[in-house]
Amino acid sequence: MGRIRSGGRGYSDSVPAPPPDVDTAEPAPAGVDGYAERSERPPLLSYAGLMAAFTALLAAGLLAARRTGRPLPESPDPGDLVLVGIASHKASRLISKDKVTAPIRAPFTELEGPGGPAELEERARGTGARRAVGELLTCPYCLSLWIVSIFSIGLLFAPRLTRFFAAVLSALTISDFLQIAYKAAEEKGLG
Repeated sequence: MGRIRSGGRGYSDSVPAPPPDVDTAEPAPAGVDGYAERSERPPLLSYAGLMAAFTALLAAGLLAARRTGRPLPESPDPGDLVLVGIASHKASRLISKDKVTAPIRAPFTELEGPGGPAELEERARGTGARRAVGELLTCPYCLSLWIVSIFSIGLLFAPRLTRFFAAVLSALTISDFLQIAYKAAEEKGLG
């Protein structure tokens, strides 16, 4: 790995050069100069843009629900919590890791190799918004918030359809765990 210049006095052995895909082109938002070296700083402005988009979409969904007379429930239904939780887990893994959904991620990611069963490991590439979207699309934990919100808004507007799709994804999650358990049993000579 190459080295970056340190203070104009030659190369520093202690500071490695960023990999070619590290976002060094995006300017720093005000007040974050001490957060990280420019070469190590994530695309903070693009992250802020994604947060703003998420917030705007969620607010628009809630405003539309209010304007159309769809009240928020006093308390969440425990069954919906479990259903949406399991379905969101599966949907986020399908989008962020599944081999078949790689075309969605490919413009924003670089293949690193195989991952879990039927999954790929990828990393974000590019700079700015491209990198931020790549990081979102490769992180099932990050995607979960978006997906939970989509299901939650769906429960307000189309509860039967939302529960149907959530049930399909939840059943797929159970099937996945059974497939893994079966394979483990086979490997131990139990199957």
